[in-house]
Amino acid sequence: MDLNSASTVVLRVLTQATSQDTTVLKPAEEQLKQWETQPGFYSVLLNIFTNHTLDINVRWLAVLYFKNGIDRYWRRVAPHALSEEEKSTLRAGLITNFNEPINQIATQIAVLIAKVARLDCPRQWPELIPTLIESVKVQDDLRQHRALLTFYHVTKTLASKRLAADRKLFYDLASGIYNFACSLWNHHTDTFLQQVSCGNEAAVQSSLERTLLSLKVLRKLTVNGFVEPHKNIEVMGFLHGIFERLRQFLDCSRSIGTNNVCRDRLEKTIILFTKVLLDFLDQHPFSFTPLIQRSLEFSVSYVFTEVGDGVTFERFIVQCMNLIKMIVKNYAYKPSKNFEDSSPETLKAHKIKMAFFTYPTLTEICRRLVSHYFLLTEEELTMWEEDPEGFIVEETGGDSWKYSLRPCTEVLFIDIFHEYNQTLTPVLLEMMQTLKVYNAVGLAAYELFDSVDFDQWFKNQLLPELQVIHSRYKPLRRRVIWLIGQWISVKFKSDLRPVLYEAICNLLQDQDLVVRIETATTLKLTVDDFEFRTDQFLPYLETMFTLLFKLLQQVTECDTKMHVLHVLSCVIERVNMQIRPYVGCLVQYLPLLWKQSEEHNMLRCAILTTLIHLVQGLGADSKNLYPFLLPVIQLSTDVSQPPHVYLLEDGLELWLVTLENSPCITPELLRIFQNMSPLLELSSESLRTCFKIINGYIFLSSTEFLQTYAMGLCQSFCELLKEITIEGQVHVLKVVENALKVNPVLGPQMFQPILPCVFSGIIEGERYPVVMSTYLGVMGRVLLQNTSFFSSLLNEMAHKFNQEMDQLLGNMIEMWVDRMDNITQPERRKLSALALLSLLPSDNSVIQDKFCGIINISVEGLHDVMTEDPETRTYKDCMLMSHLEEPKATENEEPPTEQDKREKILALKDPVHTVSLQQFIYEKLKAQQELLGEQGFQSLMETVDTEIVTQLQEFLQGF
Repeated sequence: MDLNSASTVVLRVLTQATSQDTTVLKPAEEQLKQWETQPGFYSVLLNIFTNHTLDINVRWLAVLYFKNGIDRYWRRVAPHALSEEEKSTLRAGLITNFNEPINQIATQIAVLIAKVARLDCPRQWPELIPTLIESVKVQDDLRQHRALLTFYHVTKTLASKRLAADRKLFYDLASGIYNFACSLWNHHTDTFLQQVSCGNEAAVQSSLERTLLSLKVLRKLTVNGFVEPHKNIEVMGFLHGIFERLRQFLDCSRSIGTNNVCRDRLEKTIILFTKVLLDFLDQHPFSFTPLIQRSLEFSVSYVFTEVGDGVTFERFIVQCMNLIKMIVKNYAYKPSKNFEDSSPETLKAHKIKMAFFTYPTLTEICRRLVSHYFLLTEEELTMWEEDPEGFIVEETGGDSWKYSLRPCTEVLFIDIFHEYNQTLTPVLLEMMQTLKVYNAVGLAAYELFDSVDFDQWFKNQLLPELQVIHSRYKPLRRRVIWLIGQWISVKFKSDLRPVLYEAICNLLQDQDLVVRIETATTLKLTVDDFEFRTDQFLPYLETMFTLLFKLLQQVTECDTKMHVLHVLSCVIERVNMQIRPYVGCLVQYLPLLWKQSEEHNMLRCAILTTLIHLVQGLGADSKNLYPFLLPVIQLSTDVSQPPHVYLLEDGLELWLVTLENSPCITPELLRIFQNMSPLLELSSESLRTCFKIINGYIFLSSTEFLQTYAMGLCQSFCELLKEITIEGQVHVLKVVENALKVNPVLGPQMFQPILPCVFSGIIEGERYPVVMSTYLGVMGRVLLQNTSFFSSLLNEMAHKFNQEMDQLLGNMIEMWVDRMDNITQPERRKLSALALLSLLPSDNSVIQDKFCGIINISVEGLHDVMTEDPETRTYKDCMLMSHLEEPKATENEEPPTEQDKREKILALKDPVHTVSLQQFIYEKLKAQQELLGEQGFQSLMETVDTEIVTQLQEFLQGF
């Protein structure tokens, strides 16, 4: 590419690519895409984006194309990689002038220089860092700022590399430039502090920006640039200096008002100081030990004494509290139970902590947390009134303690109380006498287990407070019901549950929405508890369910609807079938909610969870839900639909419970199975559920299901077996085994393509015992329940192996006998005995040759399944099942699903459970004797070990 002529052409196309007109834009983008791999293209882009006279949008686009090109074509091994000559020219051009006037473009250029540095610095680009250092010293404000911006992005990128060789290079770089970075930061910081007092706003803003950037550089060097930073005087000097600088900046915040243009940058700088300390503590806990005392003194004074009045702000308080929390909770600072086993570094840090956290300090922290930080602020009370659902969501975030004040104070309280509970328990108990310290007592529930008689407190004080209905008491009602939720699983007498349920029913009708939502949360905790008893709950079930459903309709935010749905799900799950009379309203409402939540996949997940529990509770009656239920399953499990990313796991679970509770197959339920083939191709962690679903269809309607889908399913299984884990192979084969068991005629025909692989696996002595066991289970079903199919399979395999059928049969029996110990399940062991015995009576010389092995397996099977009646001294096959046997479900057991019933009926037809092994052996031996005559039979029996014959005779007494 000739640079001058090419620049004109590329400039024109870039201009077209900024057009709003798609007919102009699309061809331009296509042309640029073609040029991406052309030599010289990136040199043209560099010329364009460094030309300040050109249109900003065009320059911006040129920077972006250049940046994307680094990711794709800068590495030597990349397809269409840039030549070393062009890269050298580009590197030189990038650091010629740090004079970009547009901030956004300057940032992009800094980022792309950092991307190149990640690949080339220092080996191919040794001049980068020296050039940056020289450039940040110049007096020109613009050049100085742009160089410093680039310096920061380069440092940040190099610090993020994790390979040992790269880290070594960064350590070398850090030790070489640390001194300079410190003096640069000190210079800009002093300049800023001087200018603040002079009042030149533009100069203040400019120097503060440089202070922030140079501090960002120092943060990366300090945290990532040293293996043992405590041994470096400059590093520790900088860290110790942070506390004085923080004081200076906090004092500045008094003079710089909240509306000042510098205010935001000033607060960012203050927060950045705390981030340096937090990161350093996280990465180098033992190097941080000399800073523990000062960090605690500083944080506690600003957060828990009047020192912070008028200068602290919320994010700073959160950072200080996180610093205290990290020191308190740091495992590096916790000695072993046996002090002598702890390292000297741990003991040193622990000693500093213990010296700081004295009784007066802990008491003051505890009192200030409870009486100051735990109180609702004016902003929170306003939010409660104006946006109650937003208020609730704000209260319950996952990692929000890292950023938000209220969760942060609560987590700090929990950690300090846990660490120093012996000191703080008496303090909190004393406060309980005079103050409503409900938040603290709830948070510390586990620590206060032995110190608070919660049952008495509940009856005498908390319950009466819940009954005060004045609107001014709503914060108290909400806090009390929350407190009870915290203690439910800790210490709450079972006899008091009905009284609590009564209170919950009343509070679910409270005038205040926040109180109602908090009550629903406590209900979930109560129902979800280990000591929950259905009989105590049932008298309140109808009222509770009706009120929860009403609450679900009243709330409008997705998060709140999800929350209430989870409570409803939990109630349905715990009471199971008892829910049936009350779910009509919910069943009618859920389709509407599903339609409304089209854009909210997480709410749809909550609806799916509710439906899972609803189907389990309704049992066979869930068939009435099919008009809504089946389209929901169809959408959730269709991998061609974008929502499946969120809905698949719950959708599959819903599909499974729907099958398990279905009284009969319907055309619509059968049709959904079309979604299965793509799911099996995914080979994801949901495969196990997919196999359960396939089993569900086999048990529900094997003939219809296999005739419709077996061919495609068999194809999917063949593909899966090539690439799946051993465990996965076993799952696939168990499905095949179930199909053979449920439908001995159709099953082997439908899964015929898989059976040669099973046969070969047996003959060749599959090395994984669990796979061999499953192979033998599959072949046992075919041999026992479909003899004609087994003969045709044997014929097919004889051709494949180029052997006589009899010889192949003999090899199979021999391997079966040899690997019988691979089979651990008693059902499969009995099946093997029945299957091999089914070859008798026979005058086939090969089968007679293997007679001894067949008898050995049969006697092993007898040992597995026969139990002796001590009175009559006779044996009985314990696997035989009677039609009269009904499993007696205990109170805590789930009632049997429709599938459980189907499996019971199937078991009553299964030879393993209907044929007495003892009688089967007797009949087969008698038939063999009749076939061969007495003498021939005796000759055959003499091939069996005498000990085995004795055991056999003992089992067959009475026949």
